[in-house]
Amino acid sequence: AGDGRPTSSPLLYFHQAMTRVFSAAVLLVAAVADASHPLGGSWGARSGKTPSSLRPSIRAFAPMRLSGGAGEQGTVLVTGGAGYIGTHCTVALHEAGYDVIILDNFSNSCPKSLERTSEISGKKIEHVYDCDIRDRAALEKVFTEHKGKISCVIHCAGLKAVGESVREPLAYYENNFVGTVNLLKVMSATNCKRIVFSSSATVYGNPHKVPITEDFPLSCTNPYGRTKLFIEEMLRDLSKADPEWKIINLRYFNPVGAHVSGKIGEDPAGIPNNLMPYVAKVAVGSLPRLTVFGDDYDTPDGTGVRDYLHVMDLAMGHVAAVNKIEDIEGEVVYNLGTGHGLSVIDMVTAMKKATGKEIPYIVGPRRAGDIATCYADATKAKLELGWEATRNVDDMCGDTWTWQSNNPNGYR
Repeated sequence: AGDGRPTSSPLLYFHQAMTRVFSAAVLLVAAVADASHPLGGSWGARSGKTPSSLRPSIRAFAPMRLSGGAGEQGTVLVTGGAGYIGTHCTVALHEAGYDVIILDNFSNSCPKSLERTSEISGKKIEHVYDCDIRDRAALEKVFTEHKGKISCVIHCAGLKAVGESVREPLAYYENNFVGTVNLLKVMSATNCKRIVFSSSATVYGNPHKVPITEDFPLSCTNPYGRTKLFIEEMLRDLSKADPEWKIINLRYFNPVGAHVSGKIGEDPAGIPNNLMPYVAKVAVGSLPRLTVFGDDYDTPDGTGVRDYLHVMDLAMGHVAAVNKIEDIEGEVVYNLGTGHGLSVIDMVTAMKKATGKEIPYIVGPRRAGDIATCYADATKAKLELGWEATRNVDDMCGDTWTWQSNNPNGYR
C-alpha cells in the first residue's frame, strides 16, 4: 500500500490486526495508568533516578540572557528537547526563526545542554519544563499555558536502545506508547493538532532489499521498533478519525555526529548503546575497547551495515517537516537518511582517521534484534520537503571527535 502498511500476505494481515488490537489494549492501560509511576522516564530513565512522584512535575529553567522576542515563524514544542536529537533540532529551529518550548524529564539528559544550545543559536529558550509525558496533569498544565501559541509539536521523547528493549519490553511500551497516548490526548484537548513524530527505520524490520522506500512492508524485530510502529499506526488512525490533524512521521536511519562547534553532542548515560558514542569514548580513553556485535552477517566485511546520518542534517529535516506540515493532508511519512550504507568497520576506520588514534575492538556475538543491512531511499523527502543530507562520513566523525575531545565526560 502507498502508506507503507503491510498488504502482501496473510501473515502481514495478521501482524497489522494484532498491532491494532495491542494499540486498543494499551489505550485502556493509558486511561488508568498512574501518571506518577516511578518506572523509568519518557526520555531514558535508569534505576537510581529520583521518581517523578518525588520531584516537581514542572520546573522552569532560567536560560542565559540572550536575544529574545517572538519567533518570526511561530512556536514549536519539542518533547525530549534536552536530549541528543532535541538540542540539535532546537538549534536548527532557532536559526530558521522559530521560538522553541522544551519539555523533558532530564532522566537521560542535562539542563546544561540547553545552556549550550542557547550559546550556539544566540537565542534564549524562554520556556523549559521538567515534565514526564506519562504525567497527563503536567502535560495539561504546559499546553493550557501555551494554548493557541504552539504551531507544531516535534515528538522526540522516547527510550531508544534496541537491546535494552528486548530485555525490558514493558518499560518501552509504557514510556514510548502510553506516553504518546497521553501527549496526543492533551494536544487534542487544547486544539494543538500538528505533530512531527520521531519514528525509526526499525519499523521496516529485516527488509527484503535495499535501499528502503516508504512503501516497504512494515514489521519489527524488536520491542523498540514495535513501539514506533504502533505509534505510527495510532497516528494514522487519528488522522483518519479527525481530519483537522496534520501529521508527519520521520523515519530516521542512524543519527551520528555533533554540532560543528563541539558544544552539544550525544551524551548517553552509562555505557553507550549506539556505535559512535562508544567508539568516541574508546578514542578519548574512557573505555578500553569496542565490542563489535557480530562479524558473520551477509555484508562485505561481515559487520552490520547502516545508513549513518549527521545529526544536523537530521535536525534540518525536522525544520523542513515543520515548514511543510500546513500543506499536507492527514498523515505523511518520510525517510531521513543518506541513501548509502556503511559497515561498523567502515565507521571505526573513519574514526581512526578523524582522531589519529587506534580504536581497539573485539568481536562478540550478534545483538538481539539487529539485522544485517539497512539504508534509505530518501528521494521522497528531497522531492516533497526539499531536504537531503549534505554532510559526509568525515564530517560525522570529525564533529563527533570535536564534541568528545572537548567534553570527555559529556555535560558533566
